[in-house]
Amino acid sequence: MIATLQCLVIDCPRPRELAAFYRKVLGGEVDKRDPRWSTDETWSTLHTPDGRVLAFQQAPDLQPPAWPDPSRPQQYHLDLGVADLDAAEAGVLAAGATLLDAGDPGRSWRVYADPVGHPFCLVRE
Repeated sequence: MIATLQCLVIDCPRPRELAAFYRKVLGGEVDKRDPRWSTDETWSTLHTPDGRVLAFQQAPDLQPPAWPDPSRPQQYHLDLGVADLDAAEAGVLAAGATLLDAGDPGRSWRVYADPVGHPFCLVRE
């Protein structure tokens, strides 16, 4: 095992509104204090009663999915918690990922693409 799943991140035009919708559906707490993220008008979270976290990231020009139309597929990325970014990076690259954004050396996350191009982040726990 290389990582643990921290949350599912969903692009949307208005993060808090979508978080509130999912709170109605799943229960939980919107924008609960959490050292992993800060919330604002561009990022909102939902901590569900079972411990899972959904995050909502602002994408003002989002073209929503038109499922099952493949020309407008679903939009999301995964944040995966790791203890050691360098070791985890080596593991995901060996498994077939591609580095998309290493960021500044002190940043706590890096962005990759899975083998078919879906983005995901490794985030230092």
